[in-house]
Amino acid sequence: MRELLGSLLNGIRLIERVLIISINLIMVGLYTFNVLVREIMPQYASTFAWIDEATRLLMVWAVFLALGLALERGRQVAVTTLFEKMPDLPRKAVSILINLTGTVFSCYLVWLGIALVKFVMRTGQLSPTLGLPMYWLYIAPTVGFGLLALRYLLELLSINDRHTRPI
Repeated sequence: MRELLGSLLNGIRLIERVLIISINLIMVGLYTFNVLVREIMPQYASTFAWIDEATRLLMVWAVFLALGLALERGRQVAVTTLFEKMPDLPRKAVSILINLTGTVFSCYLVWLGIALVKFVMRTGQLSPTLGLPMYWLYIAPTVGFGLLALRYLLELLSINDRHTRPI
């Protein structure tokens, strides 16, 4: 069972990394192209106005996809001075409380995200320059907080420990 879970987690990590790297490379390519068009052929700049919107959408996806990986590696913003100086038993109790709170809160945000995606789907709203359904923007935080909830749950079940994992 543990091996199956490990394989599944490795697959999720690989997908996250590939998506985040791909998104960042696409954004760099689009912005580079956009700058070149504006500098070399400014008369065509308005034709590529969609690039700004596309890169904003991609940035949102990259940020939310990275939530789980950041927590798993202990790269999230945290004040750990007091936590690191605690004796083992209180540290374990605080860690359980943090991970339980993180799991519940992340699951709540997933629930809210699903409700928001459904609402935006019903409106039929489209993005101005891409013509993409706007609910794609709201799927990103829902997926991201789902991945974050998974990481908190793994910490809660002592399958992962971001405080002892090598960087």
